[in-house]
Amino acid sequence: MKLYDNRQAPNPRRVRIFLAEKGLAIETVQVDLVAREQKSEAFRRKNPLGSIPVLELDDGICIAESVAICRYLEELHPEPALFGRSALGRARVEMWNRRVELGLLGPVGQVWVHGSPLTARLLTQIPAAAELNRGVVARFLAWLDRELADREFLAGEAFSVADITALCTLDFATGLVKITVDPALANLARWHAGVSARPSSRA
Repeated sequence: MKLYDNRQAPNPRRVRIFLAEKGLAIETVQVDLVAREQKSEAFRRKNPLGSIPVLELDDGICIAESVAICRYLEELHPEPALFGRSALGRARVEMWNRRVELGLLGPVGQVWVHGSPLTARLLTQIPAAAELNRGVVARFLAWLDRELADREFLAGEAFSVADITALCTLDFATGLVKITVDPALANLARWHAGVSARPSSRA
């Protein structure tokens, strides 16, 4: 297997952290997003949408999308369980992962697309969309801070793929996207410090 990756993008990092939590090591191939390698004809044969990450299996079959890749890996290597252990646990992990994807990752992506000088040459930006979504991100993080008041991890007592999604999104937001997090969000800060201290976070 090989993973088509980019060291700065948040979605491939989700898979790298997942692999690290599982104790798995696979070959990675760096895709130059600035040079638009992911949009090349050769790469589109692996993923017609021209996006990363992509997991290419030994027989040439390719799986795109972070969660799909992680689910495949979970089936092959069920321990430690990162999608939950019971019907309720799996539902809670799915619920929280979707909440983070829709409520945080999507809006952060809009700030990136419409507000970053790094994307300005690739498309026609709408600055108002960036500002609107900065507010969406701020409100979601304030809500998330309240939700984290009584537990260590998003979906309950165990670290899960939902925490991976939130960590990668928040780090991308405060890094390349230049979104500032309210320092008063103490529960969010505690959660972030805890998951960032895991060795897998450096994958």
